[in-house]
Amino acid sequence: MQSIKTKLKVNNYQKTILAKHAGVASHAYNWGLATCITEYESNKKRLSAITLHKRLVREVKSENPWYYEVSKCAPQEALRDLERAFKNFLTIPKCGFPVFKKKGKKDSFYLEGSIKILRGNYIKLNR
Repeated sequence: MQSIKTKLKVNNYQKTILAKHAGVASHAYNWGLATCITEYESNKKRLSAITLHKRLVREVKSENPWYYEVSKCAPQEALRDLERAFKNFLTIPKCGFPVFKKKGKKDSFYLEGSIKILRGNYIKLNR
């Protein structure tokens, strides 16, 4: 697997789409963290990313139509990050408890398998 880090030159429309992806990812992460906290306090169980995603689709996506404006990968990857953070907290003594994401603070998201490099210096992100 290869990873490339690059700076993108985007127009206002593209900035809006990227901000929507970051917003959906952070919303999914924060919803998942709140759900994990509740579940862990009541049952001492750690939820997997797959379980969280199934609940997210069932409970959250239907109430928030803006989830459908972005790639499905953004919330999936955010929940995988949350699963990893919660697992690290429980197994590695130095790792702290996962914290909620704040808007405008290191906004980010991941897309997996939906990126195409086109002729020249163009990148296409599919939905």
